[in-house]
Amino acid sequence: MENTNYKKRIVEDKLDEYLKLFGAVCIEGAKYCGKTWLGRSRANSEILLHNTTGETSNIIQLAKISPESILQGDNPRLIDEWQEATNLWDEIRIDVDKSGLKGQYILTGSSTPRRENISHSGAGRFGKIHLRPMSLYESGDSSGKVSLQDICEGKKIAISTGDVKLKDLIHLVIRGGFPGFINYTSKEASHALKEYIKLIIDDDLYRLDGKKRNKRKVRLLLKSLARNESTTVTNKILKEDIKEYDSEDINIDTVTEYLDVLDRLYLLDNDEPFSPNVRSRIRVRQAQKRHFVDPSLACALLNLTEEKLLDDLNTFGFLFEAMVERDLKIYADSFNANNYHYQDYNNKEVDHVIELENGDWCCFEIKLGVNEIEDAAKNLITIRDRIKEVGGHEPSVLCVICGMSNAAYIREDGVYVVPITALKN
Repeated sequence: MENTNYKKRIVEDKLDEYLKLFGAVCIEGAKYCGKTWLGRSRANSEILLHNTTGETSNIIQLAKISPESILQGDNPRLIDEWQEATNLWDEIRIDVDKSGLKGQYILTGSSTPRRENISHSGAGRFGKIHLRPMSLYESGDSSGKVSLQDICEGKKIAISTGDVKLKDLIHLVIRGGFPGFINYTSKEASHALKEYIKLIIDDDLYRLDGKKRNKRKVRLLLKSLARNESTTVTNKILKEDIKEYDSEDINIDTVTEYLDVLDRLYLLDNDEPFSPNVRSRIRVRQAQKRHFVDPSLACALLNLTEEKLLDDLNTFGFLFEAMVERDLKIYADSFNANNYHYQDYNNKEVDHVIELENGDWCCFEIKLGVNEIEDAAKNLITIRDRIKEVGGHEPSVLCVICGMSNAAYIREDGVYVVPITALKN
């Protein structure tokens, strides 16, 4: 089945690699982020366990009763939403062991399933790929003139990238990176995303494990997460935020449980704290930085429009930061780098950290306007020098990712400046 509207995904190269290394590859990610079409781009046959023909329940029952019939087909065989019949995991593992062949199956899943029906992890047989919504480069909204990998390797850059309008950046944040919405206006995307969230609350939360949850409190938690996008708030603060803004109370254990459920649905994409090898007095905080998988979800939950964000650039700054970090994760994953944030007890922070396979790490500040570049560069240099002073492993690259800059270049102090609309992997 060919989709003429399909846009190439950066993760395709990793999928090709994993199909050579493993008997089966599992593509995981939030609903509607493009998992099925990515799998179809490499599959020679398919079966959809959750389709739109009204035969879903029969197919799932068949998968549970006669799994071998589900596995029959030309390889690689795509099994979409495999978690609807978790017994397939072990059946595929057994089949992979039996044949010894690579690249036999491609599985997609939009939730982390319960493990009680799975007897083996599949280690060595399965490779897992995390698919996020589209980056600006994938959706065609970044020129791709500058490579993130080149920056992380310290290569020289000096190129004009063109002017960027604030209103265009606001549109990109509200619209988001879900493939089906990239041709929508901000208003159309907002309506579609509100329905997306509603269906997840009304249907997917229950389908995950058959447990009924308070839908109103789930929505209140989602709104609190949206208000605290790109911050390091604790679960306790989320609870207090709900009480302050919505005059509702929620048990702290319920907050923890609901966050776990949202994470299992791949709606959250938090940044873990980074701790460099510092033999020093510098202590780093161990709080996660809160993110939705796409900033458009926060916009929809808060009913934000282009007009509202033009009048509230402080809020937009957090959402712009979230969009940039979404893209940095997608790009960094293509060269097997890890993503973090940095925050120490001396009140020094770095918006984003990328750790390379060789152990080097790169610091990124994210700023909307060119008027913020100078302070951002000074902050990066101060942190680097402080770590160096105490004999720690200092960052190898310092970079400011900007919204409104019209050029990519290296400052005299060695700090990179790069517009997000010119970046690629």
